[in-house]
Amino acid sequence: MKLPIILVPFLPAAGMALFPFILVKTIGLKAHKTLVNHEKIHLKQQLELLVIPFYVLYLLHYLFNLLRYFNHDKAYRNIVFEREAYQNDKNLSYLNDRSLWAWTAYFSKKYRSE
Repeated sequence: MKLPIILVPFLPAAGMALFPFILVKTIGLKAHKTLVNHEKIHLKQQLELLVIPFYVLYLLHYLFNLLRYFNHDKAYRNIVFEREAYQNDKNLSYLNDRSLWAWTAYFSKKYRSE
C-alpha cells in the first residue's frame, strides 16, 4: 500500500504520522526507509485505536512520563507507541508480522529506555 508522504518544511521533527499521512521535514526524508517505517508503525497504532484515542493516549502517556522523568527526551522516548516504533523501525518487514495491539507489550519494564 502506497501511503501519501507530504513535505512539511516547518515540521518540528524529521517525520510525523498524522493519519492517513506521513509528514516529513525535507524531500530527502521521503526515501529514508527507517523513518518511513517508523511512521508506518504509528499509522498502524492509530488505526488500532481508531485514530483519535491514539492521540489522547499518546499525549497522556507523554505527560505522565514528563512528571516521572522531568525530561522531555526521556518522556518522549518512553511513550509506549514510540518504544514500539523505535524498537522495530529498522525491521522493514515488521508490519507484516506484527500482532494486533503489539504496542501494549511496551508497558513492560524490559522496553523502557531509562
